[in-house]
Amino acid sequence: MIDGLVAGKLVGDAEMRDGKNASKFAVAKVKAAAGDGDQVLVNVIAFAPEACAALMALQDGDPVALTGSLTPKVWSDKQGNTKPALDMVAANVMTPYQLGQKQATDTD
Repeated sequence: MIDGLVAGKLVGDAEMRDGKNASKFAVAKVKAAAGDGDQVLVNVIAFAPEACAALMALQDGDPVALTGSLTPKVWSDKQGNTKPALDMVAANVMTPYQLGQKQATDTD
């Protein structure tokens, strides 16, 4: 596994799902800029309640930064072209709203 930091924009809205033993988790998709000007799709899953809550507070197109473990993947589009992707188990989710709250707290 690779520990990573990914920043990008939410694609669609995050969803809460039910897991085993009445556990809950959130799933989302994030588009992040790649070094060559392309974009990489990041499939995100979060189990920590704080990370789930932060993802659920976002809407389509909102900026977000995530930390967690990454797994590189490849997928094929309808034309058969291969594209890179990442799967991430997000441990932490940072949004501009949370950053604003932290800055307000630091200045008090």
